[in-house]
Amino acid sequence: MIDLGISKLALIGVVALVVIGPEKLPRVARTVGTLLGKAQRYVADVKAEVNRSMELEELKKMKDTVENAARDVETSLHTTANEFEKEWSSATAGLESSDSGSFTPSDAYSIGSPVYPEYKHPKKNFRLKQKAVPQWFKARNGIRTRTQSGAARVARFRPKSKPL
Repeated sequence: MIDLGISKLALIGVVALVVIGPEKLPRVARTVGTLLGKAQRYVADVKAEVNRSMELEELKKMKDTVENAARDVETSLHTTANEFEKEWSSATAGLESSDSGSFTPSDAYSIGSPVYPEYKHPKKNFRLKQKAVPQWFKARNGIRTRTQSGAARVARFRPKSKPL
């Protein structure tokens, strides 16, 4: 870049004062300032766009590496699952017997382990009110829907006194 020191800036200012004149110098200085500001904003926008594109490229590379790693894990899981299935079928091939193969609760008594009854849901949802009264019914019959302190209730229903 151009090396501008204080002495060079002072020389430029003196030349501009002589060439342009003291009447037009403030207007020219404002114009030059706005043009420099626009140029700086443009350069900043270009820098930001370049940085965004670089980050986008990095994110694409990272996405590709993660996808490749996921594919590798998936293939290794499939191969492990296939090997497990083969080993399981070979290990359980000799366990099949001539009887029906189903387990009944009477078999549990013969083994000696206790049989517990099957769990039955009580059909209650404690988060819901089972017998909620609708708001319109409360309003029609004068049932209070909001709590109010005793003092507030007295103040609300106190007869209005007549001014003297």
